[in-house]
Amino acid sequence: MSIDTICALATAPGGALGIIRISGAQALEILSHVFSKNLTNAQPNTIHYGHIVDFDAASQHQEVVDEVMVSVFKAPKSYTGEDSVEISCHGSSFILNKVLELLIQHGCRMANPGEYTQRAYLNGKMDLSQAEAVADLIASTNKATHQMAMSQLRGGISTELSSLRDKLLKLTSLLELELDFSDHEDLEFADRTELLELALQTNRHITRLADSFDAGNALKNGIPVAIVGAPNVGKSTLLNALLGEERAIVSDVQGTTRDTIEDTIQLGGKTFRFIDTAGIRQTDNQIELMGIERTYQMIEKARIVIWLIDTLPTEQQQRDFSERCKEKSLIIVCNKFDKGVAVENASFLIPHASFVNISAKFGMGLDTLRQQLLDAAPKMSDGDTIVTNARHYEALTRAQKHLQRVIDGLQQQLSGDLLAEDLRLVLDTLAEITGGYITPQETLNTIFSHFCVGK
Repeated sequence: MSIDTICALATAPGGALGIIRISGAQALEILSHVFSKNLTNAQPNTIHYGHIVDFDAASQHQEVVDEVMVSVFKAPKSYTGEDSVEISCHGSSFILNKVLELLIQHGCRMANPGEYTQRAYLNGKMDLSQAEAVADLIASTNKATHQMAMSQLRGGISTELSSLRDKLLKLTSLLELELDFSDHEDLEFADRTELLELALQTNRHITRLADSFDAGNALKNGIPVAIVGAPNVGKSTLLNALLGEERAIVSDVQGTTRDTIEDTIQLGGKTFRFIDTAGIRQTDNQIELMGIERTYQMIEKARIVIWLIDTLPTEQQQRDFSERCKEKSLIIVCNKFDKGVAVENASFLIPHASFVNISAKFGMGLDTLRQQLLDAAPKMSDGDTIVTNARHYEALTRAQKHLQRVIDGLQQQLSGDLLAEDLRLVLDTLAEITGGYITPQETLNTIFSHFCVGK
């Protein structure tokens, strides 16, 4: 790891204030060259008032650059785990650039992108999944994404994986211990029944985490909602009403919407990504047919489908939508309530669907529709661990495959060396998520902490 002392602007440019962060073994020494007070021996977790100064040795002239507050943090109790300083300056780009210039002149170098968090990881302040959560926290745009990022930053997934890792490591160590006594064929340290039960429990746990990725990805990137129906039922009008702006062209001419239109809104701390689609009908127009095909594709991709109607659908239409949306949250919305169009209860159409009468044009019933959207959205309770990172999901699915081989091997009564190899692959794959790995020393420590060998 580099031992350079680094500096960078830690706040977005253009604000009233700007914070420059310094981190590294020489942070306090370098600061003292440009600050009006010597803070080399400053107490940790203290704030100091003073001035950034530019001293010209040739002319012996000292020029004040800015009036600042300096926060001092000492290793290991800092974000990076190193001695660190944060200089709160006025937000002028000239001032900030001048301060950075002075720091570089006295021994700092500019930090690379993400280097502060990288140092925090390398210094053991956080694991890899927590480091990734920092980026997610910065990018969070609503309450749900903020909660998921904070849960991961606090070690939500790390804690769960650590518990699984400890249990599997114990049994892996027992299996490997058997190999050391392979000349004793009847010697068995690891109870195969206990190992199978643990493997099944772990598989269920990993499966739950992997299955949460679909919901986590939707919450992170916006819950996809497809608005579908026949031409002229009011799909574009509904989209505009939900967005509160004229996003889609509204026309009485059938087939006006021939491509998908997307936009997002915030509801209940979650982002919903609405997709207005081409009207579904029988047509010979090739361009319109392409739009209808995209509508079916959007239904496949959506988590929630709004089926907009203005008359009772035929039995064939009901069967088609029931089949296409059998794994979706389906909301049947009867539009044009202002014109006397209403269906008293459409729940009989498709039993698993919810239903509401609305007037998209005048906003009637939209609050009920918004609530139904919230009810259909993925849920996240306090303490839930939800996977949102594609890298984590990919590692979990690989761990599942390795673990399934362990389960199959136990049921087929395979030898311990084959089981131990697959168990080690599970451990190594799970360790990829947090950035750790299983060392031979850990295996030895586990063996000797639980057993007395050679007694």
